[in-house]
Amino acid sequence: MRLKHFFYSAVILAVLLAAVTLTPAQSGRARPAATPPPNENDPVKIETEEIKLNVLAFNNHGEFIRDVSVDDLVIRENDVLHQATSVRRIPANVLIVMDTGGEMRSKKTLKQTQKTAMAVVSSLRPEDSVAVLQYADRAEIILEWTTDRDAAKRAIRNAKFGRRSVFVSALFLAGEFLSKNNLENRHLVLITDGTDSSATREEKDEAMRGLLSTEINVHVISYAVMETIDIQPRTRTVSNTPPPKAMPDEVVAQLPNGVRQSAQAPRVGPTINLDRKLLAALRERQADLVESGAALESLADNANGTLISPENHEEMLQKAPLVAKYIDSSYVVTYTPKTPLSELSGVRDISVTS
Repeated sequence: MRLKHFFYSAVILAVLLAAVTLTPAQSGRARPAATPPPNENDPVKIETEEIKLNVLAFNNHGEFIRDVSVDDLVIRENDVLHQATSVRRIPANVLIVMDTGGEMRSKKTLKQTQKTAMAVVSSLRPEDSVAVLQYADRAEIILEWTTDRDAAKRAIRNAKFGRRSVFVSALFLAGEFLSKNNLENRHLVLITDGTDSSATREEKDEAMRGLLSTEINVHVISYAVMETIDIQPRTRTVSNTPPPKAMPDEVVAQLPNGVRQSAQAPRVGPTINLDRKLLAALRERQADLVESGAALESLADNANGTLISPENHEEMLQKAPLVAKYIDSSYVVTYTPKTPLSELSGVRDISVTS
């Protein structure tokens, strides 16, 4: 059996068992009372710590392994062996995040993002819950948790496009939404190029670190490679490829007849671009796409997720169901750390094998 390796910023769950008896304070000076002998009826406080994480189980042929038990797992925390205390397979809670904006997008279209989200939803198990978040000019939840697939697809179809991309705001909102109500087996699916219209690199890193401090699995269907391939020839003064469309398809569709046909007319190359300002913007966009693509890859890898970086729309739709396959191959695993939280705070490197 093959279990996916990962490094995880573990969330420590401190569980207090039994009750603590509180007595009101009294005013005035009093002599210290002698410590009373223990009473067998007094409540006893027992503090335990538990780490919870998701594990993907496949055999050498890429097939899901059923009936995984605690004896099948080898857990290493900071290179120290641990024993799993529980292994469960439960329905997933999947938040799909749709990137529907961006100033210089070419391959990232609303229609393609909707199709991709639909492909993921259609491939999930019926008992999995789905919610949908869209972001462009702002980030917002457009569908709360539901197992109704028709409702999920209806929300996806009603998503709106915008001219900006608030990626960082979407990550913070997604983390907050997934952290409510003590949900288990939580998965975040990002359909995005990972760029942001205004956030700094530090702000983006902070948002990603926030997700890594949870047990949320992050899966990415990335536009970054597709957009980079498209923009690369246009970063040169002389290009053999035609110029990009001046407006997104969603805007062109709303134009009056005549104007719409002109905007949709095929463009021919080669082209010569003497606009230095535009060339600089294209090169900056290319660098941003490369950096964002690498960040998305790192996020998916460190959050025990999967990354799909297609080169064209057809490949994206073909591979989108693989995300659902990974999600539905998850087990929720718990174990008790040998090093208490009080002695080791911060990041714990955890790997799970068989």
